[in-house]
Amino acid sequence: MEVTKVTNVTRVYKIGSVETQALRGVSLSIENGEFTALVGPSGSGKTTLLQLIGCLDQPTSGQVFVNGQDVSRLNRNQRADVRRSAIGFIFQFFALIPTLTAYENVEMPLLLVGKSAAERKQRVAELLESVGLADRARHRPDQLSGGEQQRVAIARALATNPSMILADEPTANLDTANGQQVMEIMTRLNQETGVTFIFATHDPRVIKYARRAITLRDGLVAENGAGPANPGG
Repeated sequence: MEVTKVTNVTRVYKIGSVETQALRGVSLSIENGEFTALVGPSGSGKTTLLQLIGCLDQPTSGQVFVNGQDVSRLNRNQRADVRRSAIGFIFQFFALIPTLTAYENVEMPLLLVGKSAAERKQRVAELLESVGLADRARHRPDQLSGGEQQRVAIARALATNPSMILADEPTANLDTANGQQVMEIMTRLNQETGVTFIFATHDPRVIKYARRAITLRDGLVAENGAGPANPGG
């Protein structure tokens, strides 16, 4: 079953009289459980495509489906509802709330969907254990390394059992060892939970983990096929 489908999508940004065509007619579909990389140089359109799939933006034309629902023309509140229920995000700069502990950062999405205190406590404990940070639960982001912060972000993205997790350059601010650890954790969680991971990258060290690679170039799909062998699989 498709977790997301994009049909002939364009995205044009206008600044004054200047138009920039970020996507020029992209079509693709991604199935449940995939571990897929959106690959391409800066300006290829991969981040724009992630934003459309993640209901953070709307296409200029074409359709975007999430779990069979056409989200292309939903209003802002409706898109927020889809994000809250179906999509987790991992950002390049971690995007943790600096005044909250690791535990509280992971707990935040569960508060937003109304989970009870007992449910939150159990789920957060499970997630921090799954990313190897059970002993760092009471540490704030400034007390964690970059790799640890990104692992907290992964746990937070998984909190509400989303259908898919979108990661934009998830290792760009990490050294090689921490980047490898983050990708291995994402690979393992994909295999254990079946949640779909879609990540944008231009780093060959990250691309090698993908089971499928979709290459974007100048706002178009240039290649859409199997990725290299997954070292974690």
